[in-house]
Amino acid sequence: MIKTDEIAHYVSEHICEFHTKRLASLRAQDIDKLLRRKNPYLFKSKNILAAQELVRTILDAHLSSAEETIFGDFLERLAIFIAEKSFGGQKSTTEGIDLDLVRDNVRYIISIKSGPNWGNSSQIAKMRDSFTKAKRILRTSGGKGEIVAINGCCYGRNNSPDKGDYLKLCGQRFWELISGDTELYTRIIEPLGHQAKARNDEFMAEYAKIINNLTLGFIGKFCKPDGAIDWSRFVEYNSKET
Repeated sequence: MIKTDEIAHYVSEHICEFHTKRLASLRAQDIDKLLRRKNPYLFKSKNILAAQELVRTILDAHLSSAEETIFGDFLERLAIFIAEKSFGGQKSTTEGIDLDLVRDNVRYIISIKSGPNWGNSSQIAKMRDSFTKAKRILRTSGGKGEIVAINGCCYGRNNSPDKGDYLKLCGQRFWELISGDTELYTRIIEPLGHQAKARNDEFMAEYAKIINNLTLGFIGKFCKPDGAIDWSRFVEYNSKET
């Protein structure tokens, strides 16, 4: 069973990658990129009047999505590390499969996602196809014994794990599968706070500067001389054919 200090050491060495990418995502934004990706009608319907409030709302929506993706990548790497230490699991080289793990004479091919609500029907169909292809490759290369496909989700729960051709294991069930520890899902939370305050202070200092700069850019392009938001100009910039 993997020890907490092993997890803490891995996190302390690699969590900086999450914070660095999070900060880079913030710094990469400019007002043109943000406004072209967002729905101006939604923001008008919310009666947003202040330029800074509009900019902050748009930027926060972008950051929330970016952080979910960046941290999901980190959790995937953490899961592979834990599986390697616990059962000799390995990062898979097969397309669509993240982790290859043998436990109790069963071979698990695992596609790792952050949470249970990760994809639409076509994305789920693509994952199923990846499982089918991976099983065929293993069989033709001489693999014997039971092969079980797993959609592993790092958080959340799913009360109907059996999906027919694969199992969907979320939260506690997923972390227990790759570690053999029923309490691992709670043990990993504390190490993730390594240097969190210092990193967040750095992020918020940069965030304030970015908000100010983006607001200045927005006012210069999309506000009337009296300071009111020019919604027509915003919509034209976002949607007009060029």
